[in-house]
Amino acid sequence: MGNLRILDDRSRELDFSGPPKRVVSLVPSDTFNVAALGCGGALVGRTDWCDLPEELTLRLPSVGGTKNARVDAVSDLTPDLVLANQEENTRGDLEELARRGLRVYVAFPKRVSDGLGHLAKLARIFGVHHDPSVRALFDRGRDELCAAVEAHRRAGPVKAFCPIWMKPLMTINGDTFISDMLELCGAENVFAGRQRRYPLAADLGRAAPLSPEQVGDRDVRYPRVTFDEVVARAPEVVLLPDEPHPFTEEDADVFRRLDIPAARAPSRIVRTGGKDLCWYGARSIDGIARVRTLIAAQRSA
Repeated sequence: MGNLRILDDRSRELDFSGPPKRVVSLVPSDTFNVAALGCGGALVGRTDWCDLPEELTLRLPSVGGTKNARVDAVSDLTPDLVLANQEENTRGDLEELARRGLRVYVAFPKRVSDGLGHLAKLARIFGVHHDPSVRALFDRGRDELCAAVEAHRRAGPVKAFCPIWMKPLMTINGDTFISDMLELCGAENVFAGRQRRYPLAADLGRAAPLSPEQVGDRDVRYPRVTFDEVVARAPEVVLLPDEPHPFTEEDADVFRRLDIPAARAPSRIVRTGGKDLCWYGARSIDGIARVRTLIAAQRSA
């Protein structure tokens, strides 16, 4: 393998003299990614939310949640690489792990193509980028991505609303992985241009928002919206994923009672799996086709 220098998504340089042998994954999609590359044997720890592939995760010790990882538990596993995500993990935890001398790779893909690029970086880190099975995986990812782009070019988009939380009602804007997956697969995110406003009263239209200077580097990609805003944007389909919030049939009934095009055809209020929408990397390779099928079904509903 030789010496390898990789930039993570925080533009930090990480040097590798060989493939990592002891890896703690603090990101469910990366646990899946490492296994998909055939490198699951290097994993020595995972989070409570790392549930796939089940035959691997069941035998790995958990170090806590993605937002509340037990730093001591991670350190005790003596990893030579910790896989993390800027948005899923807590900044203080990652900084403490780095302070302890652990090598922390921080990912932050906002596009489906970014996720596949991240998977390619992992393949290089583990030294498997030339393996035939890995090359076949990337060929399939490229084919799925190109097919989705071509289908999107031919067919008009379906206006979609995809909340990620119910109380308060929260959704995603266009600068998120989920929104890019939806757009790639034929859906137009009706809140693509809506930024989160601070404070909460401003996000709900009850107060003046803070200026960009006052907002600073706070995340504005997940707005809290009102049901009146949903009605005004007239989505033709409502997608209710089972993660990060497990939307229920009672939640679906709330949207069925709204005066929106989606509610006029009950099948267009859809409860669906969240992994295909938000897990980046290997999961997207098969997820693209499933989300395309889901969106296409709403055109004829």
